[in-house]
Amino acid sequence: MSGVLAAIAPIFALILAGHGLRRLNFPGQDFWPDMERLTYYVLFPALLVDSLSGKDTGGLPVALPALALVLAVCATALLLVLLRPRLGLSGPAFTSILQGAIRPNTYVGLSLASALLGERGLAHSAVILLVLVPLVNILSVAALNRHGEGRARTGPLGVLRELARNPLILACLAGVALNAVGQRLPFGLSDILTILGRGALPLGLLAVGAGLRFQGARPWPLGLACLLHLALLPLLAAGACALLGAAPESRLVVVIFTAVPAAASSYILARQMGGDADLMAAVITAETAASALTLPLAVAWLG
Repeated sequence: MSGVLAAIAPIFALILAGHGLRRLNFPGQDFWPDMERLTYYVLFPALLVDSLSGKDTGGLPVALPALALVLAVCATALLLVLLRPRLGLSGPAFTSILQGAIRPNTYVGLSLASALLGERGLAHSAVILLVLVPLVNILSVAALNRHGEGRARTGPLGVLRELARNPLILACLAGVALNAVGQRLPFGLSDILTILGRGALPLGLLAVGAGLRFQGARPWPLGLACLLHLALLPLLAAGACALLGAAPESRLVVVIFTAVPAAASSYILARQMGGDADLMAAVITAETAASALTLPLAVAWLG
């Protein structure tokens, strides 16, 4: 447990630092959205490609952890759908709770996997993200298509187009392809990716903190989202890994990516597709704060 806490403490220290800098208006309000875009579209993909390409991944297991993730995420989403008639939530509010229940903050997940498992943790994470990112995006967009308000709907082809240009998916596919043929990028590009990737995690965590919004929202929807995402989802994922016989390293990374708080990109999607953006911001903030307590427990007890 002490090792887990030692790995997690710097992650939340950077999140708090990002929130503090934003509150101090340093270096300026316009800086943070630009930094987040740089991290998401350049630094983060560089990290993922570098984590996979030309590295000895030792035949990382894919099928069992992927199946465990699919089972856990789909079971959590299905439970929420079945509960919806009893919750009294509006359509847009329901989509925000759903996103809060299943979408992972990949910055926090990658940082923790790297801290606990080093480069192998990053390689495991990149492979897992190939399954997790499309899955949660499909479920979230489908829910927003049905229950969102005030925005044009995106059909199946639109969902596929969004996935096809997602920088995380493209980076993971590029890294896997390069690894499969045993090639590294030529002309020193691998070294450039390594340098760029080093900035992805610290800047991403600062951006997470800068994006936190402490504003009013009914307590029970926030509590429901936290319960589903921070407790039920990792419990289901760990149980599925145990039943399927997934390797210990794979199980640990699966637990990490199901126990981290909701992604900041959930707010952007809610705003673009007619979800309850204010509730989504409150869910992200509540889960990030609560995960400072629940994440160490989940990793220590379930991983």
